[in-house]
Amino acid sequence: MRTSQSKILLPLLLLLFVAPCVSASLLLEGDFTQGGLLNGRVTPGAKVALNGDAVRISEQGIFLIGFGRDEALINHLKVTNPDGSVERRKIELVKRQYDIQRVDGLPPSKVTPPKHNWKRINAEGKQVKQARMRDDKRTDFLNGFKWPAIGRISGVYGSQRVLNGKPRRPHFGVDVAGPVGTQVVAPAGGLVTLVHSDMFYSGGTLIVDHGHGLSSSFLHLSKILVKQGDWVKQGEPIAEIGATGRVSGPHLDWRINLFKKRLDPALLVGPMSSEEKRP
Repeated sequence: MRTSQSKILLPLLLLLFVAPCVSASLLLEGDFTQGGLLNGRVTPGAKVALNGDAVRISEQGIFLIGFGRDEALINHLKVTNPDGSVERRKIELVKRQYDIQRVDGLPPSKVTPPKHNWKRINAEGKQVKQARMRDDKRTDFLNGFKWPAIGRISGVYGSQRVLNGKPRRPHFGVDVAGPVGTQVVAPAGGLVTLVHSDMFYSGGTLIVDHGHGLSSSFLHLSKILVKQGDWVKQGEPIAEIGATGRVSGPHLDWRINLFKKRLDPALLVGPMSSEEKRP
């Protein structure tokens, strides 16, 4: 049985991160797979680049790197230490196989929206993109993650969506089915960066930023209990499950982004335990 990273890996990392670092060693923890997130530490003052792109680093040398659904299996990390020395690490990822998920019964206008909806869809997409590109030095993610809602998993990350018989983009979140009104809590602490009561595709939409470009999105909500600019604590009620936007039934669609990288939320929390599922 897999042990939740939020209970073991990240707290261990926190202990490592607060300890003094006098060596130039590079530490990496997390899921070395497509859709995975890695937590890293280097000597404070060092610079890090992944495949040539600079990575945000905290004053303590903490950083995050993430890998998308179809990420290349070989990636290259470069660390330039304060003394000018360079460390290089080849990161090899595990290739994943994804399910095909068929969703029927959706309104045709939600599958192929009429042209008069395009302006609205594009405007809403820009709002979401702007919220996900926030670049804060906060490290709320260090306290780990918990499931934001408890229920049956009705959709998984990476699955190819076939909507009303028509192939569409992959699914980039994990779906938790539940009755309308089921409580949604903050999976980790963070800053509320977007609140929207009715987006075309995602309906009631909420985004919480956990620092360093790592954010959670909560879609199809019936009610949002926080407002933009609020800071929320892990486990704090923030919303309620709904059936708004493009859905075939009530559920929470929880997504994790590292800036533009779409990650697998389930990798941060592991399977729901029997204790979590118990009412």
